[in-house]
Order: sequence, then C-alpha cells, then structure tokens
Amino acid sequence: MSNTQRLPASLTPLDVALDLLLRDLKPVAANECPPTDTPRCDADEMRELKTWPPHDAAAVDGWALRASDLVGASSYTPLPLTNEPLWVEVGESIPDGCDCVLDEDSVDRSGPIAQAVAEAIPGQGVRRKGGEVVETSRIINVWRPGDLGHAMYRPRLRVVNVPGGAMTATLVARSLRDAGIELASVEAAARDAASIGKALDTGACDLLLIVGGSGVGRTDAAVKAMADRGEVLAHGLALQPGRTAAIGRITGIPVLALPGAPDQALAAWWALVLPVLERLSGRSKRQSFTLPLARKIASTVGIAELVLLEETDGAWMPLSVGDLALETVARAQAWLLVSPASEGYAAGTPSEAYILRE
Repeated sequence: MSNTQRLPASLTPLDVALDLLLRDLKPVAANECPPTDTPRCDADEMRELKTWPPHDAAAVDGWALRASDLVGASSYTPLPLTNEPLWVEVGESIPDGCDCVLDEDSVDRSGPIAQAVAEAIPGQGVRRKGGEVVETSRIINVWRPGDLGHAMYRPRLRVVNVPGGAMTATLVARSLRDAGIELASVEAAARDAASIGKALDTGACDLLLIVGGSGVGRTDAAVKAMADRGEVLAHGLALQPGRTAAIGRITGIPVLALPGAPDQALAAWWALVLPVLERLSGRSKRQSFTLPLARKIASTVGIAELVLLEETDGAWMPLSVGDLALETVARAQAWLLVSPASEGYAAGTPSEAYILRE
C-alpha cells in the first residue's frame, strides 16, 4: 500500500508553471534597507528541527482511522464505521486512537453512516514521531538563497504560516533572514480560507509565500484564499516531490503556496522560489558543478524529479530520486532536476548539479 497523495488527473508541467511565475517579473527597485539581523533559535525550536516530525503526523491529506477497524473493507463489502472519521492534512497531528490515513475516496459518507471501502495497514499515510533525525544547521543551510544582504536589488517577502506548517515556516523564515532579505512573517488565525485570506497582504512585498494548506484534498484552504484574493495560475505540479504546490498572483505580486511538510516544500522551494528570488534580486544563478554520474538515474516520464547527490571519487552518486527525506538532505552535497521528457540518465553521463551549501 502506498502513501502517495491523490492528485488531479492533469498536472501542470514545471517549466510551464515557472514561465507563468517569471512572466513580466523584473528586478525590484534599488533600496537602502540595512541587512536584517541573523535570527537566533531558542532551545525548543532547535529540538524540533533536530527531530522531525515532533509528533505522529499525516503524510497525506485524508481520513485518520485505526487500521484494525478496517479489516475486510472493500468497495464490494463496505464496512460501517463506529466512529465518525476525522479529516487531517499533511503535517497535522494524528488524532489519538488512529494509526493510518486513507485518501478521500476510501470512505463513503453518502449515507447516514460513514463506511470504509478500503483496508489499511498501521502507519499507512503517517510519518512517525522522530522518524528523521537531522543536524539542524545542515537543513537550514539548504534553504538559504545565497547572501543578498548587500545586493542592490533586495526583494521584500511576506511569509504566511498556515497552522500545521510551523517547522517549514521556521526553516523558510530563518533562511531568508540569514540571506539578508527583508521579511514579514505572520501566522493565519486558523486553517480556513477566510483566515488565510486576511493575512495575504501584498502591499509591502515583492513575493508572497504561503506555507501549508495547499494539499490536493478536501480543504485546500490556501489555494481557495489565493483564488478569492487574486488568481490561481496552477495547483498540482508535475514535480516530485512537491506536487501539491500552487502558484498564483495577487495584485500583480507572485504568490507561491508551499506544502506544509518540509520535504515537499523544499522541492517547490528549489524548483520555483529560488528562480523567482534570482529574478527579483538580479542575482546570478546558483552555484553548480558538473561531474559524471557514478550510477544511472531512473525517472518517471512526464514528471520532473529531484535527485539528491553526493560527490564520490570525482563523480555524483545519486542518494535518492523523487524523495527529499531530511536525513538524506542533511547528507547530500548537491541536487539536480531530471527533465520530465527523460526516463533518467545513464551512468557516466556528465550532469550539472546545484551545490547545496555555497
């Protein structure tokens, strides 16, 4: 059984999404704002970043249930549920008494009593508490967009945290402040479109980031708020991981809705946010390095997949494809994006990869 998120039948190609974001986007006006101070991280925050997730959390949007209550359930033999199922979204805590998360179609709520139409195993759709232990500094550094503190063009950003995406919002805010970017960070009062919409003020920013609430499920609150305030250009991208990210514009300002889970958000950050920051700041592209592949990379046609790499004996050794587990990110030295038109690359292929820690 898979933890894969259920997605729309049609995904927007990554290059199309990026073109839509960058269209008519120019470097921001020169400003004289002093570089922001490097933020400090208190002990509780450091512990949260070292061990993730801090609690059993949903890996997908879906129904939180107990696997032992679903034995024998199928579309041919629906199983009435004793208790009303609870809906959770990526990053949210798993309710007490539940040990799995099923997608929306696995529960039939058309009648007076909810019925399960699929079985599950314990841990399905769940990220276990403390499942990934990482070195905090190495995770924060991979988000950093480079030192823009003394750049002539320094974009102003607004980060809106949707409840449930606290860790990702912390990583985003710290990396931006470390890079000297002017930043306003706010939290929506609740995980609903109205609350998020009230926080989407673009009056004093050049780029708006929403963290959380973008999952392709029942309550894509961040995306609905974006639509209510402006225009949604794409929701559901042909990018792995990071498929549930969304892009749009509000009063001409580019807006990106990042998934609440840090690994999913990081993919959208590298593939979409960094190119936008480069355009707004007038900064040259990120540092890259070309080495042959130590072994082949197999990829899915039609999906742009991120690959984590480690330099070994003068070659790039692939560590993972389409998966950004934080413990692997902490170990990796570079990443590359496999073209959606490709099935992958053969061993020995010279491959340009972006350096993670400049």
